[in-house]
Amino acid sequence: MSFRRLLVKSIEEIGLFALWSSPLDTKLLCALRFIRLFAFGSSTLILVSYLSALQISKSKIGLFMTLTLVGDMFMSLVLTLFADGLGRRTILIMGGVLMSIAGVVFALSGNYWVLLVAAIIGVISPSGNEIGPFRAIEESTIAHLTPEKLRGDIYAWYSLLGATGAAFGMGVCGWVLELLLKRLGWDDLRAYKAVFWAYAIMGGIMFAVSLGLSKESEAERHPPRSESVATDSDTEDSNAKTKEKKFALLSKLPKFTPKTRTTIIKLSLLFALDSFACTLTPLSWITFFFQQKFTLQASKLGTIFFITTLIAAFSMLGAPPIARRFGNIKTMILTHAPSAVFLALLPVPSSVVVAITILVLRACTQSMDTPARSAFLASILAPSERTAVLGVLNISRSAAACLSPLVTGSLASKNILWVAFILAGSLMVVYDLGIFVFFGRQEKGVGSEKGGEVVSDEEKGGSTTSVDTLKSTHPSGKDETSNNSSEVTLSNEGTPKEDEKGLSDSHDSVGGERSEENAKTNAPQKPSI
Repeated sequence: MSFRRLLVKSIEEIGLFALWSSPLDTKLLCALRFIRLFAFGSSTLILVSYLSALQISKSKIGLFMTLTLVGDMFMSLVLTLFADGLGRRTILIMGGVLMSIAGVVFALSGNYWVLLVAAIIGVISPSGNEIGPFRAIEESTIAHLTPEKLRGDIYAWYSLLGATGAAFGMGVCGWVLELLLKRLGWDDLRAYKAVFWAYAIMGGIMFAVSLGLSKESEAERHPPRSESVATDSDTEDSNAKTKEKKFALLSKLPKFTPKTRTTIIKLSLLFALDSFACTLTPLSWITFFFQQKFTLQASKLGTIFFITTLIAAFSMLGAPPIARRFGNIKTMILTHAPSAVFLALLPVPSSVVVAITILVLRACTQSMDTPARSAFLASILAPSERTAVLGVLNISRSAAACLSPLVTGSLASKNILWVAFILAGSLMVVYDLGIFVFFGRQEKGVGSEKGGEVVSDEEKGGSTTSVDTLKSTHPSGKDETSNNSSEVTLSNEGTPKEDEKGLSDSHDSVGGERSEENAKTNAPQKPSI
């Protein structure tokens, strides 16, 4: 194989072709994640120090962190439930504005309760990780814009950009603080406020980028239900209209099917378990463990964890090629389980070299399940329910994450911190087994829809046909769904069945058949090298 062909194949395997050929909206969503995590990383680095500089007690700072997380969870739940009804683009634009307001408030005010309200409304991240409704909305939109066979690639780059954004945010914030404090002679409080002014600017950039999103990023709009049958009384008709106005906002809530509700319960329990296990041993406690056991200097630990963080981030690019060969479920388990085992083994060695080796091996796979998990969720959820369900799942993860620090703190106070590593790794393996038991048989091949939904042309990697668009142009407006076929077909009356999104330029997929020529036409084009 020539070098050129090898290069092209390598670029294709890591998903660069998929990202290059993706719509502009997809690229903007990836940019939004990088910008947002950059802002979260920079503010998290100085949040506790800033509150301490304001003479706020440590107990109040702890309460601040907890209330911020709880408030953000509530806001995320509400906004994700209404996101498709109010408009995804609207929520993302509003998020940029609120982040800017929060940054300005933190830079100007020193009142505890004012800062708490600003942190909740403006989505200040206490941990530097993703919080708020943004990720659920963006991942749902990416699934809406991307064919199923390319989703793993896009999600890998989406996750990678988020991780690198957080890392660069912390790094740049540290460099700026060193410049302001040591070279320019600023006091701590003034330097910290400068960081929050930068946070406000990041929110403004998010606002500007969100304005660039097109209408294609919005959820499909279903035609409003027809008016009720006219009554004999004008009074009853007036009452009906009044009732409709009263429940206009509630009508924007998604309506989950019984099967979807069952899926939500299963996934919420499993994701909560995984989140609880992961937050038992966050980076801060791993750092503390290495300091206590091996007496490593902070500079050496910083270098070690910087390297492992980069390894974990770029390892996500290896997930899509594995998923294309084994499927998303097997990829999730095959990459997540080894990292769980390595985490459980971390406190065992007495040699620092062996411990660091285990840490690096864990970093090689600890994040590889993220793109596969996102692609799997996108494939089993109906488009009309996807954003809301992802929001609910994120809430379950965040709620479980609130409990684990109490357990880890208790174990550390008893000088048995090593138990947290073994407990975390064991619970992660239980999570993997749960995923396999509940969903292992649901993934029967690329292009098959799960959860009783209909497979769209998009999820077969080709052109897509928007049913909502076709229904609106068909005089009958009927929709007949076959339970025995997952292909997009036409009923006897010529009405297309439900598909996921998009309007195809050709209609040669009638009866579920597509010519080879049409499939090639709709395949993503590779840039020349």
